[in-house]
Amino acid sequence: MAEQLRHFAHLSVLDRVRSEDFSRGGQGNPKIRKVEYRAHGAAMKGQLEGAFSEIDIAREARNLSVEELRALGSIIVLEGEQAAYPLKIESLQRVSPGGKTKPRTPKWLLLSVQPMTDTSPERALVWVADAFRPQFLKIFEDYLEKKTTQASEEKWETPEGNPANRALVANITRIRQAILEDLWQSDGQPPKTGTHWWELWLDPNQPTSATLRTFAEALDLRLLDRSLALNDRVVMWIRATWQQLEVLPFTAVPLAEVRRPEFIDTIEDLGEEEQHEYVGDLAERVTPAPEHAPAVCHLDTGVARTHRLLAGSLNPADLHTVLGTSGFDIQGHGTAMAGLALYGPLDDLLIGTGTVQLHHRLESVRVLPNADEPDTDPQDYGTVTVDAVAQIEATTQRRRVFCMPISTAPDKPGQPTLWSATVDALAVGTDIVRAGDQLQLLSSPDLEAGRLLVVATGNVDSYQPDHRAESDTSAIEDPAHAWNALTVGAHTDLDQIPTDPEYAGWTAMAQRGELSPHSRTSLLFDKRKWPIKPDVCMEGGNVLTDGAQGFEDRHPLLSLRTTGLHNDLALTSANATSAATAQVSRLAALTAAHYPSYWPETIRGLIVHAAEWTEAMQAEFDSAGNRTPKLDLLRRYGWGVPHEDAVLRSSRQSVTLVVQDTFVPFEGTKYEMRRFRLHQLPWPTEVLESLGSQNVSLKVTLSYFIEPAASRRGWRQKYAYPSHLLRFELKAPTDVNEAEFISRLNREAENDEDSTPRSRSSGGEHWVIGPNQRNLGSLHQDVWEGTGQELAACGLIGVYPVGGWWKRNARKDRLDLPIRYSLILSLRSATTDVDLYTPIATELDIPVPIEIDGT
Repeated sequence: MAEQLRHFAHLSVLDRVRSEDFSRGGQGNPKIRKVEYRAHGAAMKGQLEGAFSEIDIAREARNLSVEELRALGSIIVLEGEQAAYPLKIESLQRVSPGGKTKPRTPKWLLLSVQPMTDTSPERALVWVADAFRPQFLKIFEDYLEKKTTQASEEKWETPEGNPANRALVANITRIRQAILEDLWQSDGQPPKTGTHWWELWLDPNQPTSATLRTFAEALDLRLLDRSLALNDRVVMWIRATWQQLEVLPFTAVPLAEVRRPEFIDTIEDLGEEEQHEYVGDLAERVTPAPEHAPAVCHLDTGVARTHRLLAGSLNPADLHTVLGTSGFDIQGHGTAMAGLALYGPLDDLLIGTGTVQLHHRLESVRVLPNADEPDTDPQDYGTVTVDAVAQIEATTQRRRVFCMPISTAPDKPGQPTLWSATVDALAVGTDIVRAGDQLQLLSSPDLEAGRLLVVATGNVDSYQPDHRAESDTSAIEDPAHAWNALTVGAHTDLDQIPTDPEYAGWTAMAQRGELSPHSRTSLLFDKRKWPIKPDVCMEGGNVLTDGAQGFEDRHPLLSLRTTGLHNDLALTSANATSAATAQVSRLAALTAAHYPSYWPETIRGLIVHAAEWTEAMQAEFDSAGNRTPKLDLLRRYGWGVPHEDAVLRSSRQSVTLVVQDTFVPFEGTKYEMRRFRLHQLPWPTEVLESLGSQNVSLKVTLSYFIEPAASRRGWRQKYAYPSHLLRFELKAPTDVNEAEFISRLNREAENDEDSTPRSRSSGGEHWVIGPNQRNLGSLHQDVWEGTGQELAACGLIGVYPVGGWWKRNARKDRLDLPIRYSLILSLRSATTDVDLYTPIATELDIPVPIEIDGT
């Protein structure tokens, strides 16, 4: 479906968006500005002569000692006025004819044209050869002295006719000498501090490479050996300060444009001093979040909190350890993950110029030993995790997301372990301790103490040419199979090849949008029983291969830039599922900051709900013949890649509704009374009906936390792993009325309770996954696809419970225990002129939608 601009808060409106249509003007002949030609011509001729004089003075001031660099021409700027009177740029390129023995000589050349903006007029940059200055001046002299009687759409300005060259000169409002900034063609302002690589676009009508090399040698600057010859330009790359390049317009170097280079692999390729300049500049532009803002708490190797980019967001009191005496990172992994969790990948921020307002903070508990400390017994990671959570929660009261970019080899793929059960228990708000090989649950789940834990799937152990087969046979590691965890795998859009000749002939293993070669999957899990993992994917980098057995898995170009350990300004690269998990943790903390009332279950559900399959993933789903292969693809990719904009905002054509509900699912001494919830959706019925046969989609996500039972007794019936399960059903177009829909809900609940394979449910042909596949784990998601007219009749959705060990064990202490869930729905239309948001907001008595600022 077409992507829509997202301006609106989910279910509530903070600001109203205003859209304006782009209107195209007429395509007729450009107009000529009306001026008093004598005064205007004299002024333009005077400005041109003044510009040439100023250029000559500037040349002398530069005092170039190398004869080959002495300028052969001047660069001037011709400024226009407004769009109605464009500059006649076709008059600004002249080359002498030449001959068999005489080469063509440029007289004046149009280097570039900068279109008009809100703050600057249209500008044409023209190089004028010194030898042809008189001829260029003659354009303005003829304007003053000569007339033409050629046909014109307008009346002649004088009895003799119109001034010569009128179409060019009349529309010029100013002439001045050019400076280097006039040649800048990239977005934003050029970086004027520090040493950088620059992309220089040179005019091919003059000596290019040799002249620029002479310039580089004279100033002791680094110039790449290669160049790229295009149809009308030669591109070369030089490393210098902006101040060192400012002399170029006054030299013989035929410079036409300066751009921000795209060939630099990563900022790590720069010298340490320059990296420090970038980091220091960014640190000055950062405003940390308030003290009690939501935080990402890292359970990792600690964090070097003195790093300039981290210090303002990580208080000393929020740095803990369950091992040794210090939570300071000396290994680097935790510091790298903290940078990603706070900022995301740093590249764009480092080269940017704007302020950076943060909305969440950092916390850290070191849970991994240093080299001089005894290794943590893998069987005891559960206790370590509990201790870590207890420490940080006893220190500061704030909303937090736990980031666990660590894992260990799975015991049995998909089956609960002590560590995964610990994660599930912590998530649902249960206090637990370990007693030998047994986990004791000391309290019933506390709805107000729920926690969101974001966990990495773990990385593959080796690389093979068929990286997907390697990933599919590498089961997700412990504790990422935890039911309540938000489990993150890695995909990649990084498929560039390094410019370093050492990697000539190498390729990226994964194509753009595919699973990262680092990532594990859950294809080895029991598909009938264990949750679909990962839930989502995030960028985790790629791996280079020479096509044989050579692999490079840590090249900076195919990794993510983040905070390093070597000093307080250091940068490093991170990749794999750890990096992906840190980025998703950031999204979760942003959601908590943006929507303070959202539960951990809701935030988990919303991130999965906002995920979309990449084009490469979608192509595989589209080619899958039935739902079983689709389930396999879900176990590889999860629900795709969540994008910050979709997590935080709705649009007029894509509306997200969030319901948070609490109820007691079973009542009576033997859990004989079942309760279910029936949600009347605020459906834009008239709008949907007006769409008729046009396609719409409804994505539904049901997210809740279960209380785990960790003992290994088959996990069936009364020994089931989850305390309870929930299901959702949407009223189908074929359900005649509400009573028939409720009757169908009862049948479906009984089938689920008895583990009876369900037949195709009413309206099942509309679901992408289907209830037989989606009802795994404690997060269920599916997409309904059909016409607007069909969906208009589906304004009810039911949520009902299925008994787990609570019911089947007849646990008296759980009898009246309430459960809660989040139901998230997104209604989308591919029709760009339809407004689904406003009628829903009106139905909910929400104020008129207004546009909200980005977070």
